[in-house]
Amino acid sequence: MKYFLFTTLIVFSGYILLGQENQKETGSFGKSITTDGAISAKMLPQKVSSDGPLDIKLQGRIIEVCQAKGCWMTIDLGDNQQLRVKFKDYGFFVPKNSAGKTAIMQGEAQKEIISVDELKHLAKDAGKSEAEINAINEPQEELTFIAEGVIIQ
Repeated sequence: MKYFLFTTLIVFSGYILLGQENQKETGSFGKSITTDGAISAKMLPQKVSSDGPLDIKLQGRIIEVCQAKGCWMTIDLGDNQQLRVKFKDYGFFVPKNSAGKTAIMQGEAQKEIISVDELKHLAKDAGKSEAEINAINEPQEELTFIAEGVIIQ
């Protein structure tokens, strides 16, 4: 009986390990794009208006990635500003260990009011403490980006 349980445990563990994705750390994610024509993300605040989405290709340093799934990331805009990047139609994710790497992304940028509930959800996904999450009590205007494709270098 002990042998049977031990064997079952080993086989089950193997299936779990084989079923895990070996997600690459760099490369292309989502729609295939090139690096050609990408501008520095730090130039984005001057280019975005309140008139609606702006189609653009950006390059910038990744600050933070959703630690739950890799379903969003933030990009450094300089001057203590960040750009939140989500992925079109929730169609792809990026590696959770991408912070510090360079991203080239193509998609739509816009200004958006983020609700308190959404801000708390994002803080939880980022692994923030309960105190930090509870301190969120007002919506914020943010620059957001919906990426069709991303290259991480």
